Amino acid sequence: MLSTVPMGGSRLLLMLLTMIVGFVVLIPSSNRGFCIAKMETLISREFFPMNDDLAWIVQVSDLHISEYHHDRAGDLDRLLAPALRVIQPSLVIISGDLTDAKNKEGTSTSQNEFEWIQYRKSMDIVMKKAGISEKIVFDIRGNHDKYGVPCAGHKLDFFSVFSTSARMNRTGAIQSISLEGKEWAYMFLGIDDSMAVGLRGPSNVFGHPSDKLLQALDSELCYWDAIPSKLTRKVVFGHFPLSFTTSSPTTKIRYDDVLSKRSVSAYLCGHLHAMSNSKLWRQHGAKGVSDSEINKRTQFWEWELGDWKGNRLMRILAIDRGDVSFVDINLRRQLKDDDFLTTVLITYPVDSRSMSRKQDERSVRNDVNALVFSRILISNVTARVYDSLKGYMIVEEIALQRASESRSSHPLFTAKWLAESYKSPLPDRYFIQVSTVDGEGRETKTEMRPFSVEGRCAPLPISWAAYFLLHVSWEVLYAFLLWSNVVFLTALLLLPKLLKHFRGIRKPRQPWALSLSLSSSSIWGNLWSRLCWFLIEGSRNGFLWPCMGLYVLYLLSFSWFRVKAASEQGDFGKMSPFGWMIESSGCQVERDKVGVPDVMNISLPFMYFVVAPLFLLIYALFAERSLFYMKKPSEGKHESDALRVTSRKRWGRRGILLSCFVLAYSYIKIFFFLGRAYGFREIALSPAVCWGPPILLATAIYLS
Repeated sequence: MLSTVPMGGSRLLLMLLTMIVGFVVLIPSSNRGFCIAKMETLISREFFPMNDDLAWIVQVSDLHISEYHHDRAGDLDRLLAPALRVIQPSLVIISGDLTDAKNKEGTSTSQNEFEWIQYRKSMDIVMKKAGISEKIVFDIRGNHDKYGVPCAGHKLDFFSVFSTSARMNRTGAIQSISLEGKEWAYMFLGIDDSMAVGLRGPSNVFGHPSDKLLQALDSELCYWDAIPSKLTRKVVFGHFPLSFTTSSPTTKIRYDDVLSKRSVSAYLCGHLHAMSNSKLWRQHGAKGVSDSEINKRTQFWEWELGDWKGNRLMRILAIDRGDVSFVDINLRRQLKDDDFLTTVLITYPVDSRSMSRKQDERSVRNDVNALVFSRILISNVTARVYDSLKGYMIVEEIALQRASESRSSHPLFTAKWLAESYKSPLPDRYFIQVSTVDGEGRETKTEMRPFSVEGRCAPLPISWAAYFLLHVSWEVLYAFLLWSNVVFLTALLLLPKLLKHFRGIRKPRQPWALSLSLSSSSIWGNLWSRLCWFLIEGSRNGFLWPCMGLYVLYLLSFSWFRVKAASEQGDFGKMSPFGWMIESSGCQVERDKVGVPDVMNISLPFMYFVVAPLFLLIYALFAERSLFYMKKPSEGKHESDALRVTSRKRWGRRGILLSCFVLAYSYIKIFFFLGRAYGFREIALSPAVCWGPPILLATAIYLS
């Protein structure tokens, strides 16, 4: 017989109160894994001179120097060094993930000293061959550089030993660099917001700025506003996109608020490896801007740079009297080793699709400027202006000359034009293209790009992938997805009991359920009644239903497993959907609720691809049993005997069992994913991950 336990009102109320109280006390704390130890020096500040209020820098990101992929380090010498030798930038920025910190299969993470030594040697070779000083090279941590590092300064913190910033004694979390010109000062601020407790992957994906770091960033940006002698431009660089950074633990302030308030022009980052799109850009607006501040600079750009690891990408960013422009280059296109193809960057007029200046900020400039980087002498530089309203007809050709006050090797080419002629209410009416011819007769052309001399911004097409990656706050999304799953499971458990209680159903298969099951027109005609029947019949088993409820409470109340979370040398941690609890560490860092929302890489796949399908399949097994028995009554036979006799004809059950195999495959993939990352023994000892799902599923199959 089907096991049925009558449920009175008092018993139902007791169960409801138990589960509700369990959920209430489990609401996650807002605490994050942030450093509570006082830093001796939070900001490293340096100054460099520049000529003519024009500066250009080079950015590379996500090098992922690996013991198992030597070409990544080798190409720094083969491709990056020749490029830097020609470009001779004011600064070189390496925005995180200097080393890979993964095993050969890429399944487990830990710091590898060999990779750091290789990185140090490669950068020494690059700087020597390029003829640049290590003073202008600034590298910062990425999440891979913090894998398995319990805290900064730990013996596993190889960044503090082998990075260029460490050799230059830049120990602060903020690197403040100022390029000083005649009328302008360009400020570059590098931020290290990697996790204070460097969890091992896959639970280390987000940037975690502390309250202290955000206060220091705001103070440093404000400091430059207080200097009236020069005009300023501010560019901030970090590893993580802003969508992959959390709000501050106490004040809940985000980078967006600080950067827009302090008139930052752009935020440069990496991390996403040009995922799905090489143009992951976003223009940020300001929140809470009053009417009196509406005319101030309240918008800034976020420009993600693709990775060196797989794409060998490099960015040249220039600031020409306050106007910011850039070009991304794939160094794989070099024809031969130790070579650099001619590259042109138009510094004015800037691309109206990525403009970082306001229309009313300055008067119109009557010059056309381009930086031409080439190892071969350039013989001709020409700018062409096109009118899109006239079929992209050329309306003007302008010959650019090397700047008169520049040396023959200086890359700046300039010319005068009548900018008033190109005023238009349309930001993408006029396009500009610059072409060059070198001494060997080879021609190089830039892409045609729109411009607006009045500072109007042209719309930038955004793909769904770019919107999903940059415009969605993943911190908020994780909380929404987690609690949506919890609410779904809770409703799945409680709704059938509420329906039974308020409908007064005490015995299995009331006449309404029987007629509903036998009448196909009723089933398909009334989806709500069909759903109610499915829920009630699926939850009838008086043994398995409480076990399912207890399993959900266990997932939310207790840790899922205990592993070496902060390093492979014994820094254990317990993981739950609300973060990690680090058990042992010699570092003065917060150890409770660490790694939120980084744990989403573990908790969400398990909750959505294992737990939720598991509960639905359990309900389906018992609902199919009930439906089959009602359609195939066997006179004089016990229900279980009848089912056993006709089990070979239960096609619905076969379909459900096939779905169980799909669930088992998903479960095994997650088990092996976690086992390779943290150790199979530790995951095998986990009641939540290893024991719960197979026991519940096997029991449901046996009892149904």
